[in-house]
Amino acid sequence: MADQSDSMSSNCIKDRLRQVEARIQKAASLANRDANHITLLAVSKTKPVSDIVTAYSNGHRHFGENYVQEAVDKVKILSDKKDILWHFIGPLQSNKSKFIAEYFDWFHSLDRIKIAKRLNEQRTPYQNPLNVCVQVNVDDENNKAGIAVEEVEDFVASIQKYERICCRGLMTIPKAGVDDSERRQSFATMQVLFSKCAQKFERFDTLSMGMSQDLELAVEYDANIIRVGTDIFGARKK
Repeated sequence: MADQSDSMSSNCIKDRLRQVEARIQKAASLANRDANHITLLAVSKTKPVSDIVTAYSNGHRHFGENYVQEAVDKVKILSDKKDILWHFIGPLQSNKSKFIAEYFDWFHSLDRIKIAKRLNEQRTPYQNPLNVCVQVNVDDENNKAGIAVEEVEDFVASIQKYERICCRGLMTIPKAGVDDSERRQSFATMQVLFSKCAQKFERFDTLSMGMSQDLELAVEYDANIIRVGTDIFGARKK
C-alpha cells in the first residue's frame, strides 16, 4: 500500500480538487462545451486510502489506479463505498487480468486482443460489462504501448464480439516533453479518430486524454475523461 506519510492534508486535497474542477469549467466554457459532460478522473496511484476518502467526502467518485495489487487492496478497503467507480489506467500483464475483470468498472489501456479475450472470459455474468478504452500510440513512439492510429478502427471492430466488455472509446498519452503545437497536433489526430469510430460503433462515447499539465488543450479537442493526479494529490515519490 501507499506510504501514509505521503498523504496531503484534507483541506489541501479539497482545495486542489476544486481548482482542477474550475480549470475544467473554464476550458469547457472557452470551447463551447458543457463541463457536466466531462469527467475528472482523480489518479490516486501510490497515494494512501485516506486521500481517496478525502476526495470522496468532497463529492468525488471516479478514481484511477496503475498498479494491480495496490489497486485491489484499495478497492477492498473501500468496498463499503458502493458508488465509487474504479478505473485501471496502467499497463496490464495478462496473468493479472482477472483482477481487473473482477474489481474494476473501467480499463483504459486495452491494446491487445489477448487481454480483451481474457477480460471477457473473466468478467462474471452478474457484473455489468467492463467498460474499456483502446489505448492509441498517437505519436508512434517505439517504446510506448498502444495501437497505431491506422490500425485502431480494425482493432475496435475485432473486439465487438466480446459481450462482457464494452468498448467505450479511446485513450492516449501524447509524447512527453513536447511543446503545445506538437501536443495540439496529437490531440487533433485523436479527435478525428474518435469521431470516425463514434460514427461506426455503438456506445462509443469516451475520449480519455489530458492530464494535469495539458487538460485545457485536451478539453479543446473533445476529451471527456481527464486524468489528473499531481494537481489533486500532490507529487508522487520517485
